Amino acid sequence: MKQRQLGQRGPMVSALGFGCLSFGGMFGPTTEAESLRALDAAWEAGITFLDVANIYGKGLCETVIGAWLRSRGHRPHLATKAAFTDDPARRIDNRPEHLRAELEGSLKRLGVDHVMLFYAHRHDPQVPAEDLAGTMQRLQEEGKILGYGLSEIAPHTLERAHAVHPVTAVQNEYSLWTRQPELGLIQRCAELDVAFVPFSPLARGAFGTPMADPATFRAGEFRSRIPRFHPGNWPHNRAKLVAFHAFARDRGHSPAAVALAWLLDRGPHVIPIPGTRTAGHLQAWSGAPEITLTDDDRAEIDRLLPVGWAWGDRYDDHQAATVERYS
Repeated sequence: MKQRQLGQRGPMVSALGFGCLSFGGMFGPTTEAESLRALDAAWEAGITFLDVANIYGKGLCETVIGAWLRSRGHRPHLATKAAFTDDPARRIDNRPEHLRAELEGSLKRLGVDHVMLFYAHRHDPQVPAEDLAGTMQRLQEEGKILGYGLSEIAPHTLERAHAVHPVTAVQNEYSLWTRQPELGLIQRCAELDVAFVPFSPLARGAFGTPMADPATFRAGEFRSRIPRFHPGNWPHNRAKLVAFHAFARDRGHSPAAVALAWLLDRGPHVIPIPGTRTAGHLQAWSGAPEITLTDDDRAEIDRLLPVGWAWGDRYDDHQAATVERYS
């Protein structure tokens, strides 16, 4: 697989990373054996960049990756995250003692002595960005992390943290149905030589095959709370998506692969992290870095899915409460 550099000082990694959220059961039940097969398929496809977080399955995802590392002997570039708490009074905690303790737990579950990249999963408004950067700098100096990142932030937080200690990567939601990072964040990352890592690049399964269907979501699944999947919005969104799916198939590609190719086309610093529970689904999009979009392709995608096409917000109010807003 083609390679891209993870920030100015980071290593070369696969142009597509692998988001491991679903190993914790977020999109339905799975087994460790199935997750290990998906990881094997990712490695065989040339994916060397794995993304996880301590809260995915309450540590289960990291434990699965740790088992895979021990049994296979592979050495991928690992990224994990921390910040969320079980305390309703302080959902996000960027204090040094919290991040350090959570990182230590992640290292133990993964079975490694350091990770390539450690994100603050959200920015805690009670901790200045400069202080957060200082915490990350100390963890880096101790060799526990090789670089740090920020997630779901505004451009000004990136600038403040980067001025204290260089940020390796920013991870925000970005796809053909979530375009907010174009309002300055992607540009600032490029200017500062910071990698931009889009999560949910396949729009929570909307670009998958088969397309996500809210009627099949399990009771309580987090996607069922996303307004874009609600009955008042989904029929409009589905109609737009059906046209895009047909466009991709007419060009001999899966919709997921074209959606990822569009992201890769946004800049050399963009490294999407699609995820799946199954090896079969991975095969549908792992070839995206080999797709070259033409000017006609770009124009048709813009016509089918223009900026702002999606009805409904990407999060409900509770989900959005920890996300930095900007415009």
